[in-house]
Order: sequence, then structure tokens, then C-alpha cells
Amino acid sequence: MSIKNLKFNPKFKILVTGGAGFIGSNLCEVLLENGNKVVCLDNFSTGKRKNVDPFLSNPDFTLIEDDIRNLEACHRSCAGVDYILHQAALGSVPRSINDPITSNDVNVSGFLNMLVAARDAEVKRFVYAASSSTYGDSKSMPKVEDVIGKPLSPYAITKYVNELCADVFSKTYGLETIGLRYFNVFGRRQDPNGAYAAVIPKFTIQLMEHESPTINGDGTFSRDFTYINNVVQMNIRSLLTDNKDAINTVYNVAYGERTNLKELVTLLKEYLGEFDAEIKTVETIYGPERTGDVPHSLASMEKAKKLLGYKPEFDIKTGLKEAVDWYWSNLK
Repeated sequence: MSIKNLKFNPKFKILVTGGAGFIGSNLCEVLLENGNKVVCLDNFSTGKRKNVDPFLSNPDFTLIEDDIRNLEACHRSCAGVDYILHQAALGSVPRSINDPITSNDVNVSGFLNMLVAARDAEVKRFVYAASSSTYGDSKSMPKVEDVIGKPLSPYAITKYVNELCADVFSKTYGLETIGLRYFNVFGRRQDPNGAYAAVIPKFTIQLMEHESPTINGDGTFSRDFTYINNVVQMNIRSLLTDNKDAINTVYNVAYGERTNLKELVTLLKEYLGEFDAEIKTVETIYGPERTGDVPHSLASMEKAKKLLGYKPEFDIKTGLKEAVDWYWSNLK
């Protein structure tokens, strides 16, 4: 994966928490390709060993199998680290509704452990995965970073608490932090299986198997679907920026366009149909709306473009085409 016009000079030692996960493993790959030393901290609760297997023979890669709820492991992982890209979390709104205690333990207590360890290790910057769920019931469109509503799920609460904690650590301890509010990220290595699988990999695998995908609601709910390369670019820009006005704040991470679920299924059928024409005839099922779901999301990208120089390279069609090709090649 190439990240245009973003060079590491000098090279760094970077900790990626959740580095065996979907987003984390893509970050590890790019960091290693650019000559950095990478420490991956993961307990493999949702991350996959196959995601980091290609890195294990690289002398610049260190795997620490442990949990961010273990403060000692956080301190050990931060030793000698220049930067942290904190991706470890329990995602999924439905998961948090079914088990709010574990979501809080991982996403809040674990996050606080990482902030403490980062502070004690005197890392240069702590870049962390925030979430578009923080916008909650806000009806403003597009979503602008300083206008949020009330959270609609335990997961959303945990991610907002992360932002509050990071802000306090910046002001109290001088720890540089940047939060990245991800909007419906998709792409290679995203797990299509399990009860809490994201909609794009889940629908993709169902269609590949000629199963009808189930849309929650009438299909008009829309999302600012964001391809993984755009997310990697924002993480790297956040890590490398020397613009003082760009730190100790939060950013949307998206493309800046929205697609409803009906349109998404149509695109998936079109791209998958190039491999198997029968997929185009698979019917779609419509079910009840999901508790805690935000009806629509659309991100304003002005702040990221202005302060970080963000230039999203993949719209939904370009990213979806690459993702479908990857799933067909790797999972068929």
C-alpha cells in the first residue's frame, strides 16, 4: 500500500495497539514498509493471527500478546516507543448493548491504561481511534467536529469518554494527542464472520455464497463509507504533522460522501457479478431497524484537509471495487 507524499525521515519506533486487527494490521504493514520499527500489542480477542503472520519474520516487528486492561503490559509495550497508534477496542454498537460492562472495561479502562503508559514513557504523540458514533442524535449534516449530540449506545459513550480523557491528558500532562473519528471503515482483512461483522464484509460474503443479505430498515439509512487506505493516510498524517495547531484535537476520517444501504447492495452485486453473474439475481431481505443505529452519517472533511493536508484517494466505488477483489481472491 502506498501513501503518497508521506515519508518517514527519520525512522521511528511505533506501537500499534490492536495491531492484529483489521485497521491495525494495515497500519503495521505500511509502517514496516517505510522502515519503521513496529510493536504490536494485541490479545487476539477480535484480531487475527493471520493478519500479522507476514510480519513475524521481520526483525523490525515485535508482537506482544497481552491486554490493554493490563497496565503492566501497557507500560512494557510503550518502552522506548516514539509514537502510539491506539486502535485496540471492542467495536460494534450491538455488542455494547448486549455487554456494556466489557465494552466499558476495554474501551474506557484500557484506554486510560494506555494514556498513563504513554505519559510515563514520554512518547511524542498518542494518536487514537475515535468514532463517528460520538455524534449520537445530532441531526446536523454534514457532521462537523465541534457539534455533537447525545450518545445512542454504550459504545458511543465509551468513545466520547476517550476524547474527554485524551483532552485532559493533553492539558494536564502535556501529552500530544489526536483523535480520529472513523466513519464506517471497510477494506481488506475486515472480518466478514461473527455476530458483529460490519455490513460490507458481511454482505459481500453472503452474496458470494448466493445468500440474501438482510438490510435493517427500509434501506434508506446512509453512511459515509470509508476505505482503509484513507484511514491509513489520516493516521500517518496525524503521526507526522509538525503543525502545532493540528494536535490535541479530533478529526473526522471519511471520504465526505454518503451511500444508502440499497445503493451499497446494488454496487456489491455489480462488482461481484463480474466474477459470478448469478450474484446479480440474489434478492435482498429487509428486517427491523437496529437499536442504537444512527440513521445517517456524512462527515465534513474541511478540518482534516486544512490542518493535516488530508486528501482522500478512494471514494466508495473505487474502494469497494478493491475490497471485493480482495475478498474474492482470499476468501472464495
